[in-house]
Amino acid sequence: MKVTVVGAGAVGASCAEYIALKNFASEVILLDIKEGFAEGKAMDLMQTASLNGFDTRIKGVTNDYSQTAGSEVAVITSGIPRKPGMTREELIGTNANIVKSVVEQLIKYSPNVIIIIVSNPMDTLAYLVHKVTKLPKNRIIGMGGALDSARFKYRLAEALKSPISDVDGMVIAAHSDTGMLPLTRLASRNGVPVSQFLSEEQLEYVSQETKVGGATLTKLLGTSAWYAPGAAVSALVQAIACDQKKVYPCSTLLNGEYGESDICLGVPTVIGKNGIEEIINIELSEEEKAKFKESASAVREINKALDNVL
Repeated sequence: MKVTVVGAGAVGASCAEYIALKNFASEVILLDIKEGFAEGKAMDLMQTASLNGFDTRIKGVTNDYSQTAGSEVAVITSGIPRKPGMTREELIGTNANIVKSVVEQLIKYSPNVIIIIVSNPMDTLAYLVHKVTKLPKNRIIGMGGALDSARFKYRLAEALKSPISDVDGMVIAAHSDTGMLPLTRLASRNGVPVSQFLSEEQLEYVSQETKVGGATLTKLLGTSAWYAPGAAVSALVQAIACDQKKVYPCSTLLNGEYGESDICLGVPTVIGKNGIEEIINIELSEEEKAKFKESASAVREINKALDNVL
């Protein structure tokens, strides 16, 4: 499998590294607009191949989309990163135009590509890609829910004082500090509801810390995180490449599911060789339904900013 990663910054390079380490792809093209930058990152990564035991070829290119031809999966990380105090929504003006240009070039050379959106505001940019490309909905995937769920499980394991491998949990709705919906009601430790181990106050703390997970790291690092986003992307790409049929919450175009239409939001999906192969309908509580609807309303407001781009 040939995979393209657009944007050779910290997130893009981490995506390329984790994909290569898992050794399921034949080639990763790392593309950036900065002269020599992707080439340098790719060379550095390839010099770890003999040490880390992978055979995936990583090739860096400067803004030459012809080199991406024949890609089965493309990951878009390009755009300006979030700065301390900046919301994902404030990024839209610049990043929408960047993503529109990138996706048009990708499809020109790889018309059958499956696209994974990482750039923020992710739900809105996934929606933009749907509108610009008219691709089937299964081939456009917003990564956010997979990352948010990983952060949720980290916080759950921290509160439970348990190994993360014992914990399962999911975050749906918008990939934003206020819009995401950690499903604490359904979270479990080895199949046992976490509510048997944690108080309502502890679960609320876990939920709130999950919601501000990205902002917390941005404040500490001075820029967006990159290790966990890169790992989340590699998990999705592997699920496609190996036709794993794994369940990940991903931002996808809804057509009546969860009571919403003409909007991209995070919901549980089955990921396989065709991209999003199924949307799983979970029976939400009335409170969860209300929060999901509120999250959708907020995303719709942000989507209005696309009127100048579409």
